[in-house]
Amino acid sequence: MTRSKKQPLRKCVVTQDMVPKQQLIRVVRNKEGEVFVDDTGKKNGRGAYLMKDLQVIEQAEKQQVLNRHLKTKVDDSIYEELRAKVKADPS
Repeated sequence: MTRSKKQPLRKCVVTQDMVPKQQLIRVVRNKEGEVFVDDTGKKNGRGAYLMKDLQVIEQAEKQQVLNRHLKTKVDDSIYEELRAKVKADPS
């Protein structure tokens, strides 16, 4: 009898939905205060997850959700990078 591995669930900071980690994008603020998109999902720092959906990213930017969760000012270039990743991801 083989046991299937449990999929890790994370909560989207915009929609508050619990979804598998693979369906989310992680944004991280490290100890130096740098904010960046974490492709690996394993970098050190305070992380916030967003669904891979353009509407969710737009809502996060409009409501400044990442600013609150990461406790710092998130640059517009981060939102541009998130949009580019969502557009490039076929799933």
